[in-house]
Amino acid sequence: MINQNKLIYKFEMYSRRYPSIGYDNISKLHLGVSFVKEINITDFSAEEAKKELARLAILLKRANLAYHQNDNPIMSDAEFDQLKLLNQKIENLFPLLKRSDSPSEDIGAPSAPGFKKIKHSKKMFSLGNAFSETDLNEFDLRIRKHLGLKSDKIVSYVAEPKIDGLSLSLRYENGILKYAVTRGDGEIGEDVTNNAKTIQSIPKVLSTSQDILEVRGEVYMSHDNLIKLNKTQKEKGQKTFSNPRNAAAGSLRQLDAKISMERPLSFFAYSWGELSEPLGETHIEALSKLKLLGFNTNPLTLRVQDIKDLLTHYNFIEQQRNSLGYDIDGVVYKVDNIELQNRLGFRTSTPRWAIAHKFPAELAWTLLEKIDVQVGRTGAISPVARLKPVTVGGVVVSNATLHNEDYIAGIGGDGSAIRNGKDLREGDWVQIYRAGDVIPKVADVDLKKRKENIQIFKFPLECPSCGAVTYRDPNDAVRRCLDFTNCPAQVVERLKHFVSRGAFDIDGLGEKQVEQFFYCGWISEPSDIFDLEKKYAFQLTNKDGWGQKSVDNLIDAINSKRLISLDKLLFSLGIRHLGEGASKLIARHYLSWDAFSMAMEEVYKQNTDAWNDLISIDGVGETLCKSLFDTFSNQNQRLEINRLVDKLEVEPLELIQPLDNQVFGKKVVFTGTLEKMSRGEAKMHAERLGARVVSSVSVKTDLVIAGPGAGSKAKKAAELGIAIINEDDWIQLVGSLA
Repeated sequence: MINQNKLIYKFEMYSRRYPSIGYDNISKLHLGVSFVKEINITDFSAEEAKKELARLAILLKRANLAYHQNDNPIMSDAEFDQLKLLNQKIENLFPLLKRSDSPSEDIGAPSAPGFKKIKHSKKMFSLGNAFSETDLNEFDLRIRKHLGLKSDKIVSYVAEPKIDGLSLSLRYENGILKYAVTRGDGEIGEDVTNNAKTIQSIPKVLSTSQDILEVRGEVYMSHDNLIKLNKTQKEKGQKTFSNPRNAAAGSLRQLDAKISMERPLSFFAYSWGELSEPLGETHIEALSKLKLLGFNTNPLTLRVQDIKDLLTHYNFIEQQRNSLGYDIDGVVYKVDNIELQNRLGFRTSTPRWAIAHKFPAELAWTLLEKIDVQVGRTGAISPVARLKPVTVGGVVVSNATLHNEDYIAGIGGDGSAIRNGKDLREGDWVQIYRAGDVIPKVADVDLKKRKENIQIFKFPLECPSCGAVTYRDPNDAVRRCLDFTNCPAQVVERLKHFVSRGAFDIDGLGEKQVEQFFYCGWISEPSDIFDLEKKYAFQLTNKDGWGQKSVDNLIDAINSKRLISLDKLLFSLGIRHLGEGASKLIARHYLSWDAFSMAMEEVYKQNTDAWNDLISIDGVGETLCKSLFDTFSNQNQRLEINRLVDKLEVEPLELIQPLDNQVFGKKVVFTGTLEKMSRGEAKMHAERLGARVVSSVSVKTDLVIAGPGAGSKAKKAAELGIAIINEDDWIQLVGSLA
């Protein structure tokens, strides 16, 4: 369990970049987490906190894509959850440093190519995590605080096993299965209807009066069925699966439904999306209704009225874990009363009324065969352990992070001994752990099994990518290559970000192709991609692996992206702290590239009004604003951006106001004490109606809702002639719409 006052906080991302062996032989990206210093995080400086939040954002986004989109996890669930917890702790201590692309706002990953995309009628959220009884008590307290409930008020909960599978939403219209959609990024998923229809536990027709019924749950594969499938796959000489989750995801996400039909999948229903009429007044009633309609619901689901009872049921389920016949990785707790669920609402990516209580990690011993050293996007030189494959919790793992040179030497970030001072060497037997998926962490080394001739590992002092002498700051555990401009491993990462899913997402131009074109000298910045046809189409046609048709397809894909939405363009620029979420917020604020670039010009000129307007965007903090300032005040970066934009047509964002909605698109500020609803509820209702909740008052603010104790914001609004109303007036204005 993680101490509330101390967290192990540093980590690095690594990826192999050896240009000399050619792009075809470059191994897939491996990511790792390095917890190298245990420190009281309350002693963090703002700069330290900002640095760690930036690294966490990069790593967790990559991990999300690997898990949700590629069905090929790159770290364990335990590591992922621990990192998200670390991110949240730092954000809690430094709320002004919360990034616009914060991992706490992420849900899943964008849908993959090859599938029709469908927008969810109601967003599919992920879950926050609890790791201890303390976390669970804090969850209960947050709910009571948000609802304004006293400690003696009973709040009933539902506890159910957390199935380790693939989330799926089933939409029924007039009782007929209309389509089945994966979670995707929570807003848009993949249409896997034909595949879902092959699953026997998914009803195709329902006996219901509901016009619209969206049932949500988890597709999974049992242990017995995984064994049978792998046997069949091996006999056919095809790929086998390391665990049931990967097998389920890979089977459901087949472009050929005949393949899905041959693979035995099951479905547990646990929630719902859009409904034409309620399923019940409580969560447990709704699940009972779904069961009557023909859906499988988990028999271990239980309604309780006390936190202690939740923990009792958690322990009971954990004891049953190995005999269930399918994988679970924790227990989910939900507020039972649906009216209370609606009042609690959602954060950006998680419901306030539910949380996942994860199981602890599992351990195993194996041989450390080799230590590789790799270069990451930030220049970090990071070691990775190549392990003799070993099964941990049903998953075969072969790689683990070794964090940095001190970690290998048995030294922590604060200079104290880790693993009792035992270093790591090639040929050692090491203990690893995981809690759900693939890449584990090295926990210990067995010196009794160390051979006498095993040599101490010498950490390289030169960059393995460009050969430059590396540098290690005395205050940093990580050795770095500082050649930001010429180091191939660093430069190519910026190009990879540009073509990533959330950015330009160019079909046929993935990481492998980016590396190929980069090392050919064809692209060195994003604008070069749009010159490939003019400059290198002929050379590409004559390159191994490319023919005229594939070149034509690539050129068509590139040209199709010359028309790009404003938010995707912003995200593609790779500006520090500017993630997908913040890009959408900024796009919605400025609406067009011309307006945005003019605003940045004014910010660069230190125009106070332009700065205040930028920082007033809810979700865009001072850290991101400073990053935007730094970017557009750098002449080389501005010129690179301009060269790119000159080759594009950027679509402006158009807002369409619904009828009878007087607050849609309005910038509103809440100040003072709200007496009839919490600040969170007020903000939630405002955003549901399309209002833009901002944190400060400016000339562009449309409305201020002032409660008792309103101070400087109300005063400033009055001075600017901005409309000010009280809480009752606000409720009257939006009540019928919310």
